[in-house]
Amino acid sequence: MKKVTMQDIADALNISRVSVWKVFTGRPGVSPALRNQIIAKALEMNYALPSDLRAEANEKHEALKKTIAIAVSSPETSVFWINLIHEIAKEASAHNANIMYTYLPKEIDSTYTLPSFLTDGTVNGMIVLNVYDDALIKMLASLNLPKVFMDTSTTIPFAQLNGDLLLIEGRSSVAQITESIIAQGKKRIGFIGDIKYAQTNFERYYGFKSAMKEHGISVESDYCLTGPIGADTYKEEIERFLNKLAPLPDAFICVSDFVANIVCNSLVTKGIQIPKDIMVSGFDEQADLSFPTPLTTVRVNSVTFGCKLARQILYRLECPNAGRELIYVSPEVVLRESTKL
Repeated sequence: MKKVTMQDIADALNISRVSVWKVFTGRPGVSPALRNQIIAKALEMNYALPSDLRAEANEKHEALKKTIAIAVSSPETSVFWINLIHEIAKEASAHNANIMYTYLPKEIDSTYTLPSFLTDGTVNGMIVLNVYDDALIKMLASLNLPKVFMDTSTTIPFAQLNGDLLLIEGRSSVAQITESIIAQGKKRIGFIGDIKYAQTNFERYYGFKSAMKEHGISVESDYCLTGPIGADTYKEEIERFLNKLAPLPDAFICVSDFVANIVCNSLVTKGIQIPKDIMVSGFDEQADLSFPTPLTTVRVNSVTFGCKLARQILYRLECPNAGRELIYVSPEVVLRESTKL
């Protein structure tokens, strides 16, 4: 077997032999991130390091290969998100993995660059949460890192993510809620939520439409608000939509508890009773929201989901070349008074 040389390591990393020599001889002039990469590559190629440097290298390489970035856009402060991120960190720690957090913007322009530690070899894997800007998703997808996405936009195909995708199942759960409303004789049912914002939003809308179609009921566009909704103008746009409806439908299927909360509060201030006058459902079961009537929703176990995200990226670190996985996690439908007569 050919003996591995410093030049071989330099060629593998597309750097100069001098940089490799500096690291192996303890000379200054090499960044910590590049030093880690050189050490890791030397171990990978079975380069004959001195025993003291090999011991240091093994320790550094072990830490490096288990450093996971959590990249979050528009971090939320809801109980669900706090529990989710806490569980990811807890599960990662149990498997001797470090976590590094980075907060990304909601939208980017052509001048934006990613945080350096995502591109310089500091981390070896990444979990992407709440990122829906197409340009940013494409930038993250291009990174040569094992990746796990929680949800994505509707315009980027799964194959272009270059990583695994975990989705909260929404088609059958929303269909179940819709069917429970139809079973009570209600046919004029609307849907509220931006269905092109996220893949999960679209699939919830698909579940609503499929249930209506299954029962031979046409979806009336006048009762649906499914186009783009400004992130900072949700309340105003939903209230404007509700104000122009006359008469109201029998029920609203809302894409999330956040949306359902706006809908319920707006209706109640007008003296409209839920569910007597109109039924309303949500999704996510956000425990930190208050509703005038107990809300029918879909419960997502943040502990279970966080654990799954962590285990998936750990698996991907161990098996980076395994086939990419599209994974649906089943939630629990919770039928409450807001959709019961």
